[in-house]
Amino acid sequence: MTQVWQVQVAAATKEFATELAKVAVEARLAAGAQVVGPVTSVFWHLGEFGTGEEWQVLLKTTDDHYKELEKLLVDRHEWTNPEITAVPFAAGLAPYFDWVERTTRE
Repeated sequence: MTQVWQVQVAAATKEFATELAKVAVEARLAAGAQVVGPVTSVFWHLGEFGTGEEWQVLLKTTDDHYKELEKLLVDRHEWTNPEITAVPFAAGLAPYFDWVERTTRE
């Protein structure tokens, strides 16, 4: 079975987060995505402490598509250094994982 991943990317607005999700799913680099937020972020940026409101995009993909999905997100993102992280699922419902693999393959 192909390894399924959850990829997370932060965005400044719900509209931009939704656009990132749509582009990734339409390109079949992700089988699906959820836009979550707003969330409050607390961070250091350019040597300054800050807080802000962000939206999270959670994308489901396979290990075969991760690098291409990452490139798409970096190329499309409005930030110079966007927060993009990915974790493999240790377990999950087999038919769901099959759907992710099948959907990104088509």
